[in-house]
Amino acid sequence: MGKIRLYIDHRFDPGQPVPLDTDQSHYLSTVMRLAPGAEIAVFNGRQGEWTARLLQAGKRGGTVEPVAQSAPQLDPPDLWLVFAPIKKVRTDFIVEKGAELGAARILPVQTDHTNSERIRRDRLQAHAVEAAEQCGGTFVPAVEDLVPLSRLLDGWDMGRRILWADEALVGPAETLAGLLGGPWAILIGPEGGWSEAERRRLSAMPCVHRISLGPRILRADTAAVAALTLWQASLGDWR
Repeated sequence: MGKIRLYIDHRFDPGQPVPLDTDQSHYLSTVMRLAPGAEIAVFNGRQGEWTARLLQAGKRGGTVEPVAQSAPQLDPPDLWLVFAPIKKVRTDFIVEKGAELGAARILPVQTDHTNSERIRRDRLQAHAVEAAEQCGGTFVPAVEDLVPLSRLLDGWDMGRRILWADEALVGPAETLAGLLGGPWAILIGPEGGWSEAERRRLSAMPCVHRISLGPRILRADTAAVAALTLWQASLGDWR
């Protein structure tokens, strides 16, 4: 059986019990059938990974006791993933892969051609937590509420550059050689593509860098993975 890892949003101190919520308690006691004394891995997004001992678990919750840190905190680079939500399952996929591939913040945006008019932020945040638990990460990116792209750009810090995956540039895939590190955001558009007004606005922003993701038009969920991979390999923590 692989190592059981849980995200617990609570400070860890050796020998000081921390609470489990009812879902976590049910998972450990009923699904995994762990008995008191069993050891699991826990992380809170701030103090790395810890070994913890299960003290008790039942229908109303439970507790674990942090023993010692087993791995240091690994924070992602300062990279945001900005994307237009698509179908439910594919939006879930984008959030999961964003967490796995090292996005520090995930921002769904409403564009002129976005099909989805609302999201369940709490459900998407839970997907980000599950992805971090399963991939061995010690950081969980915040998933923000859906906002209009125009509003997000109105308050944009021009010191944060935008890597715009523009399907209009279909052709040879580009490298990011020569670009500098620092704060970045990856921008992935909707299934219906960008409006002309959005194209004009993005093209006029000096912090925007347009790129091609290759000779084929990618679905939005595939484009998110491709752009994250390209950025991490060139400018992020894969180097």
